[in-house]
Amino acid sequence: MKATEIRPGLGVKIDGKLAVLTAVDHRTPGNLRAFIQIKYKEVVSGKTLERRLGSSDEVETVDLDRREMEYLYSDSAGATFMDSENYDQFVLPEDVLGNALLYLTPNTKIIVLMHGSNPVSLELPASVELTITDTPPGIKGATATNQLKEATCETGLKTRVPPFIATGERIRVSTADGAYQSRA
Repeated sequence: MKATEIRPGLGVKIDGKLAVLTAVDHRTPGNLRAFIQIKYKEVVSGKTLERRLGSSDEVETVDLDRREMEYLYSDSAGATFMDSENYDQFVLPEDVLGNALLYLTPNTKIIVLMHGSNPVSLELPASVELTITDTPPGIKGATATNQLKEATCETGLKTRVPPFIATGERIRVSTADGAYQSRA
């Protein structure tokens, strides 16, 4: 597959090692040739690395099985997921999950990328709905500027929200950067 056709979440072989792309950025700097900047995570070692590819470079892709699973709970061993088809349970360690648990509440359906019978990565939705558990009260009349205040969600995610958001409200949060999008 050409480097210009790759996208995040794709399984690839880089230097003979299985990896999952986490970020792909097409850059065209001034009068230089365009290139693709990729960020990927090696499956075996868990390292996150970056590489620059030319637009015409070929990338070897690996087929990853996408399975719908339900997030059940977390403990010291990792997060437990249940396969929706055959009800098998998998424990994903922290190094596979990264910061994905900040966006998952129990009983959430999620796509898990599998290579053979090993879970490799999670495919998060573009946004999730979370409940605010702690935020300071808003200041009345502070509408002249776009001020934001700190808020903590039910999963432990800390984000910045507008002053009219109160504790107990549900908000929509982007999984790309953890930014507030809207009320749910």
